[in-house]
Amino acid sequence: MPKRTLSLLLFWTLVFSGYSAEPEKSVVQITNYSQTPNWVQPWRFNRVGAGSGTGFLIEGRKIMTNAHVVSWGKEILVKRYQDPKPWRARVKYISHEADLAILEIEDERFFEGMEPLAIGDLPYVRSTVTTYGYPAGGQQISYTRGVVSRIEMHSYVHPGNRAFLTVQTDAAINPGNSGGPVIQDGLVVGVAFQGIPGLENAGFFIPPSVINHFLEDIEDGEYDGFPLAGVQIQPLQNPAYRRMLKAPNDSVGARIDTVLPKSGATKLLQEDDIILKVKDYEVGTDGTVIYRGNRLGVSVIFQEAQDGESVPMTVWRDGKELQVDVPMRVFHEDKRTGNQYDVLPRYFVHGGLVFTPLSLDYLRSARASSEELIYELNYRRREKPDSMREEPIVLASVLQHEVNANMGVRGQLLVNKINGVQIDKLEDVIKAFDEAKGDKHVIEFMGEGSFECLDREAATKAHEEILATYGISEDRRL
Repeated sequence: MPKRTLSLLLFWTLVFSGYSAEPEKSVVQITNYSQTPNWVQPWRFNRVGAGSGTGFLIEGRKIMTNAHVVSWGKEILVKRYQDPKPWRARVKYISHEADLAILEIEDERFFEGMEPLAIGDLPYVRSTVTTYGYPAGGQQISYTRGVVSRIEMHSYVHPGNRAFLTVQTDAAINPGNSGGPVIQDGLVVGVAFQGIPGLENAGFFIPPSVINHFLEDIEDGEYDGFPLAGVQIQPLQNPAYRRMLKAPNDSVGARIDTVLPKSGATKLLQEDDIILKVKDYEVGTDGTVIYRGNRLGVSVIFQEAQDGESVPMTVWRDGKELQVDVPMRVFHEDKRTGNQYDVLPRYFVHGGLVFTPLSLDYLRSARASSEELIYELNYRRREKPDSMREEPIVLASVLQHEVNANMGVRGQLLVNKINGVQIDKLEDVIKAFDEAKGDKHVIEFMGEGSFECLDREAATKAHEEILATYGISEDRRL
């Protein structure tokens, strides 16, 4: 068949499938007026700021964009291509881990003359793509063309503690481009979302597999999230270690280093199991698989599953090959180790003492560098999971008042017990103070067994005065 005939056939196929011959008409500019909380003084908020980004229309009259474009939004306004009128939008679904969001606009007039963009497939390395967006510094749409230079698992900046499949391109992706479509042959092959400071001629976009997982997840009206296998996998390339585990093949198989508690793998997999295959993908000794022509970390296969679905694995254990179906489950227990969004921080204030859950946001805001806090947040779960508390609580700060003037601590300490009650979550703090019987409140901290005392009656009498002095309307947020 002549090339001209093939081109015409492709054109009409795209037309009848809903593809817009002018993709820019389906690309919108987004302005988000947002306000973030203060994690050290969690009853307070930072000032309202304005940020811009990009989105695009997909099937079902949905606007797709990045989660970081619309996070903490108070007011979200959207402008169409070459139309100065702002339209109010609201977040319908959001995935902070995958940095994707869906906006909806109630006014049907907004969609007049717009056609949804269709999602394509993962582009090949060295193929050409075009990024559409509204980068900062201009009101007109921008087009940047580049080559796909690399496909790999990469940490997503927005969540801070999740890695997903990522495509790198040399097309310029600047602030404001975020959320815009990356298009190849008239189809969306990615959502522009981040760059790396200091790395020139490099931008990154979210590929179709991650986009489609998100869209499939929300089909039932709720977002569940991306599940995890519940294991940490390490390379198994040391010949002596492979002989000790009786590995059947010197070029295949990676070792399970840790099985996370409360995961679908807990009763099925063990430390030192060797994963030989996941589905039909052979696992290399470095823990990678060949996925659509790219060698990637095996987690790319786990992430294809929806919450509750099982993934078949071939495992080597004690000189035998086993077949297991491992349920993939969404894991929330490490949420505080990443960036948190759209949910206000929990806190409780009593006698001028401010208690809040330990989180990455708190550490960063307080500029805390305590090894004890860092260990509790990031490493205890792996090294001593049996001693991990449901919600470690930190004395965030002390509001100065004569009732606490004699205390030697000013904050940034993990709380162990209050009045003899072990503190596993914020509600335990409230219970310990409310049910106290003695003359003194005794607050014990983690570490070397340090503690402080607070006069119970004086703290109760000073409570309302302290709240009023520091402009705190409520002594708690749960």
